[in-house]
Parts: sequence; structure tokens; C-alpha cells
Amino acid sequence: MTHIQREDSTWTPLYRIGGAAAVIAALLFRRNLGAEVTLLSGRMPPVAVSDWLALLANDRLLGLAFLNVFDIVNYALVGLIFIGLYAALRRSYPGTAGLAACFGLIGGGVYFASNQAFAMLSLSNQYAAASEAQRATLVAAGEALLAIDQGTGMYASLFLVTLAGLIFSVLMLRSRVFNRLTAYIGILAHVLLMGYFVLLPIAPSLVFLPHVLAAVPLVIWQLLSGWRLIQLARDVPKGAADAR
Repeated sequence: MTHIQREDSTWTPLYRIGGAAAVIAALLFRRNLGAEVTLLSGRMPPVAVSDWLALLANDRLLGLAFLNVFDIVNYALVGLIFIGLYAALRRSYPGTAGLAACFGLIGGGVYFASNQAFAMLSLSNQYAAASEAQRATLVAAGEALLAIDQGTGMYASLFLVTLAGLIFSVLMLRSRVFNRLTAYIGILAHVLLMGYFVLLPIAPSLVFLPHVLAAVPLVIWQLLSGWRLIQLARDVPKGAADAR
């Protein structure tokens, strides 16, 4: 086995993990599952904090879904995808691929810190057993948690993760590791998602459109990227990974 082949073999687990994460993210833990839950359940997320706490007490799964708890899993999986993509593209574009991976991992970290689903669930448990005086304090705490959950952290995390995906897709186009179809679909998906930040200040009522339009291309990109990473893991002993 050559030095390059031995070096590639050390990255094989990352190819496998990234590939598996991409398939799972595409099929099971897609971003914005809360919107899909709204359509399937026929119910809308609460507005008042007391209603949030009551929902979490009566139907935890639905309440957590509305609070985007599944996005926590999605961001974790996307982080693993980015690590796999970095492993696949590191030799051709070490600096740019490393920067994209950093953007994606930082974005995921920001989202983990911002999402307050489990904190709201804990508050709900306290609310159910609290006196009226205590409930007023808990409602105030809930308002503070929702302000964090729906604050700038969510936007920053989405921007960083989308930017990372766009950079990786452009690198795919310039590299022979991934085919052009995967690259073009990835560019399309992430450019559409960037439209969210264009519409947010000028037409906030339409901010749902970029996510709707990007949903199918994003799933396809994750599936194609994941399958290629799995192929790379199989091809490493043949020295096929990172071929240019």
C-alpha cells in the first residue's frame, strides 16, 4: 500500500460516517420538520407562553416538534456531513474546505445554544405543579426562553450552515471527486436557501418560499453526496479517494 493509500485509509471512517449522516438527514431528520408536523397534524404552534407550556404538558412530542427539536438532530447530522465532505476534498482544497467545515460546525454550535426546546419542556414540568404565583414567574421565564429560541442565533446558524453547504458545492464543481450533477444541485439548493436572508428584511411574509423551493434539491444533494462518500470509503484501498 502506498503512502497516499495509507493516508486515505485513516479518513475512511469519516467518509462512512458522513455518508450515513447524509442519508439519515435526507430521509428522516430533514430541516424544518416542524412545518411538516403542522401540515400533518392540522394544528398551529401556540403563541402565548402559557399555551406552549400546556401543550408540552399534554403532548410532548408535538410541542417539541413545534419547537424544532428535530432540527437539533439535523444540525448534528449536517455537521457530520461537512466533516465527511472536508475529508473528501481536503487534498484538493485544504484551506477552503477547512473554512467551509468551520462555518458549518460553528453554525451547528450556535443552533444548539439557541434552541430552547428542552428548557421549555423542563419549564412545562414545573408549571404543571406550580402555584398561581409561581406560574407567573415561570411564564416570564418562558418568554425569555422563546426570545432566545427565536432570536438572532437561529438566523446566524442558518446562514453559516447554508454558506458552508454552498462553498462545498462549489468545490465539488471544481473537483473530480464528486460529479457535476451533485455540485449543481447543491449550488441550486443553497442559493435558494440564501434567498431567505434576502426576503427577510423586504418581504417577511414570503420567507417560507426559499425553504419550500430548496427542500427537494437539498434532499437530493444530501443523498447524492452521502452515496459518493460511501463509495469513497469503499474505494480507499484502491487509492480512488481524492482523485483529481
